[in-house]
Amino acid sequence: MTSGKRAKPSPPRRAKGSGEAPLPPLGEREIAELQTLLDGVPAPLEPLDVSAVDGFLCGVLVQPEAIAPARWLPFVTDVDGRALPRGFDAGRLHALVHRRADELRHAIERRGWFDPWVFEVDSPADDVVTDYDDGDALQDDPPDLDEEEDHAGAAVLPWVAGCTAALETFPALLGSDDPALIAPLALLYRHVGTDTLEDAHTLDAEIETLAAPADLAAAVEELVRATLLLADVAGLRVVR
Repeated sequence: MTSGKRAKPSPPRRAKGSGEAPLPPLGEREIAELQTLLDGVPAPLEPLDVSAVDGFLCGVLVQPEAIAPARWLPFVTDVDGRALPRGFDAGRLHALVHRRADELRHAIERRGWFDPWVFEVDSPADDVVTDYDDGDALQDDPPDLDEEEDHAGAAVLPWVAGCTAALETFPALLGSDDPALIAPLALLYRHVGTDTLEDAHTLDAEIETLAAPADLAAAVEELVRATLLLADVAGLRVVR
């Protein structure tokens, strides 16, 4: 996990017309517990961290056809989908992941807001030292204007890496020729690059047109928007 400090999300929104209350989100203690359980997965397996798990679940849930948990769960506890060792008790780990998947599914089906598991990282601006001498402010070189954008990109990178890993592991959605797919993919792949994709010229061109998110809140909002747009492209039924 990149940091223990969560990004500040927008207030949760319910989809218009939904008569069912959203599922209660996992609390900070449960998220930390899940990270501890992931850290306990034995080598040589390489589990995702909680932020990447969250993105991975979104990439799974926006597929045009539902994917059975037995297919995607192994990729939570190992990037290559290798099986857990015999006798390893993953019951609690899987229960927390399933609960988060249910929360995300509820939001995606209603095209409503969800709070991505994105964690703030240390900003270079935090290290700027200011001294005062005879009323004059003497400061180290001021941070570049792009530092806030770089900070936001670094914070969302694990989430996006998890989401794009799911899209590529289960490529039914990526195989769509719907031009509406380009916009949400650009919002994601601009953070990780398109080297893992074939024939990404159109996507690269779309990425070039995007302005960088102004701050972390804007970057997080884009993750939600991209996810919901992917659900639309996949033709997932909207629940009201």
